[in-house]
Amino acid sequence: MGNDVNRVVLVGTGAVGCSFAYALLNQSFVEELVLIDVNTSKAEGEAMDLNHGIPFAPSPMKIWSGTYADCGDADIVVITAGAAQKPGETRLDLVEKNAAIFKNIVEQIMASGFNGIFIIATNPVDILTYVTWKYSGLPKERVIGSGTILDTARFRYMLGRYLNVDPRNVHAYIIGEHGDTELPVWSHARIGTQTLQEFMSTHAEYKQEALDEIFVNVRDAAYHIIERKGATYYGIGMSLVRLVKAILANQNSILTVASYLEGQYGESDMYIGVPAVVNRGGIREVLELKLTDEEKQQFANSVDVLKRTMKPIL
Repeated sequence: MGNDVNRVVLVGTGAVGCSFAYALLNQSFVEELVLIDVNTSKAEGEAMDLNHGIPFAPSPMKIWSGTYADCGDADIVVITAGAAQKPGETRLDLVEKNAAIFKNIVEQIMASGFNGIFIIATNPVDILTYVTWKYSGLPKERVIGSGTILDTARFRYMLGRYLNVDPRNVHAYIIGEHGDTELPVWSHARIGTQTLQEFMSTHAEYKQEALDEIFVNVRDAAYHIIERKGATYYGIGMSLVRLVKAILANQNSILTVASYLEGQYGESDMYIGVPAVVNRGGIREVLELKLTDEEKQQFANSVDVLKRTMKPIL
């Protein structure tokens, strides 16, 4: 962190990376953004295109296509590079392909003298966050995966739409693997300060079956979107901007990110999506929700699936 301006480096200028860069430019709280891609001319073209929007941005931003050497002075490196999920593929199917790509990327970033915070968005995100932590040697709190931050946003959006309440006043979490074994924490869902149960009890028109269906649509949202348009990127792009802002503005925000567990929820040596307090130092602390027995069981299953999938690559 040699310079006194905030520098974010984005590795991977595919649809997710560029959606993040575009959202970041529109919110303008970062002074420098460096784009890196194995396809250097793609990174150059994206930087040019983004720069042409600067006259209309809230504040100026220095954007250029760079190299791993630019990571030396970076506060945050966001990695969205890697093989993407194809129709019919699960996020876990990508594990071996992307672990190999990550080893190469992380080694080059660390060689630059990088001493900031990693944010990982490539799937399977929980496993690749763990891999980044291992390869980088950085403290666990400075390696963060996007985890279930997007699933939680999808959940709040869909609940808000169904219950006719602003999603920003819907407090509900999706935790676990960012994928097929994730779970909704119904026991802690709140509408304003009322529990979801209390809210439902005074609004007879809302039904539990509809809530169950909402969760299934949240869990399977990526499949539905990939089927229709080939990839999902706006939602995750905005989620990553939210995470970067929580870090750089030292907000102590509670976000469901892939965090390292050391005994919380009865699990350890694992990165997985759980609510955590995020600030300038990265993950300040993992919040341990008191889960019901059923939720505990579902969470343990999610951890188990990730651990089994990780085995061959470790």
